[in-house]
Amino acid sequence: MMGFLIIISVFFIMEGLTWVIHKYIMHGFLWVLHRDHHDHSTDGHFERNDYFFVIFAVPAIALMYVGAIQGYNYLFYIGLGISIYGMAYFFVHDIFIHQRIGFLKKTKNPYLLAIRRAHKQHHKHTGKHDGECFGFLWVPVKYFKMYFNKDNK
Repeated sequence: MMGFLIIISVFFIMEGLTWVIHKYIMHGFLWVLHRDHHDHSTDGHFERNDYFFVIFAVPAIALMYVGAIQGYNYLFYIGLGISIYGMAYFFVHDIFIHQRIGFLKKTKNPYLLAIRRAHKQHHKHTGKHDGECFGFLWVPVKYFKMYFNKDNK
């Protein structure tokens, strides 16, 4: 039971960390890797921004490995929580929002539409500064209101 609580806690903590990392690191000193995600300056299917997958996966794998060899202690569950968040990020950000694989293109789900709109607002800014909506699964309430208050006619 404790392992499950750690996984859930880490998953939610990762949302706050993602906002901080995105705003101050990806739009900061690692802008050199993240820039092509905004200005689409890279040809092909992959971007320099995709290196963040490795940057975030390595510590999660290391935590799971060390936690596993120490009898599946809390480190394993922290790494697992980070990994599950990373999978959610991949499915929602890369597959749903950016449509790297055509999936849920015509959704009417207000929550998913709010996430997509907030992300579109984030990408409206092609530069390093003056961005908004750095979160992932939780975005400003105004975007939720846009879709939850609509009549579904």
